[in-house]
Amino acid sequence: MDSTRSSPGWWRRLPADPLRRRMLLAAAAAGSGALATAPLLRAQTGAGDVVYVPTPQVVVNRMMTMARVGPADFVIDLGSGDGRQLITAVAKFGAKGGRGYDLDDELLRQASENAKKQGVADRVAFMKRDMFETDVSAASVITLYLLPTLNLKLRPKLLTELRPGSRIVSHDYNMGDWQAEESVTMQVPEKQVGNPGVSYVYLWIVPANVSGNWQWKLPGGQPVEVSVRQRLQDLEVRGTAGGKPVNVTLATLRGEDVRISALVDLNGRTLRHDFTGKVRGDAIEGTLRLFDKAETSTPWTAARTGGRAASIDPSAGTR
Repeated sequence: MDSTRSSPGWWRRLPADPLRRRMLLAAAAAGSGALATAPLLRAQTGAGDVVYVPTPQVVVNRMMTMARVGPADFVIDLGSGDGRQLITAVAKFGAKGGRGYDLDDELLRQASENAKKQGVADRVAFMKRDMFETDVSAASVITLYLLPTLNLKLRPKLLTELRPGSRIVSHDYNMGDWQAEESVTMQVPEKQVGNPGVSYVYLWIVPANVSGNWQWKLPGGQPVEVSVRQRLQDLEVRGTAGGKPVNVTLATLRGEDVRISALVDLNGRTLRHDFTGKVRGDAIEGTLRLFDKAETSTPWTAARTGGRAASIDPSAGTR
């Protein structure tokens, strides 16, 4: 049995992570040798060695499902262990390929052998490399089973290097105050570490940077000027249309997909406008839906007129 939390309509925030009270207990158990029933092999942490604990296969499958892994995806696993994440992504979910990075020679050997046994050795590769010194920009999906401190240390790197719309999926540990798009709690009887018998899976989608000033025109020619402040995927939007303030009722961002709903005063009438589109660098292309006596749709394009924020991650430069 498992339970799922998601962000319907993209703007609902998840409740606080239930693991925060258990982080130190899990780390202490891993370091104390309490995991005697699991294979005790060293694995990459980026700053030392920890006990390697494999992710149960049922959890791996759910991670791939949540990340919607498919034929267009290239998957990178940071701390790849015995390779099961990448092998599953390619062999069962049809990903076109992937790479796994670890620092443990024995785990890297096991992963390569497992890939050969599953017939995917031509599409996956396992390399000895520090995850913090590895370019991950080729990935459309990142998989993680790391301690919370490592997730947080990786966060600025992932937000900087990954393309908007890339997915990050993590077993058991979150990304601090970066709210997940989806969160699943699974009953996993064979899991003996962390919170025994229970696994948590988190999915994030890398947001485009839409901060700054934007301009576009309404169908009647009225100019719209908008200022966007952004923190991760959360937006604060203020603007004017035809020189009059608009009432922004909704502003959401999921990857490169942006939506802004606003009440606009036109010729003495207040009408609802829904702008939806995809962010393409300093441009947005999409559709305007205007709700008058009847709903009408027209193409919508917007252009960024000023610089964007150097970072949308408040933790950047602090770790």
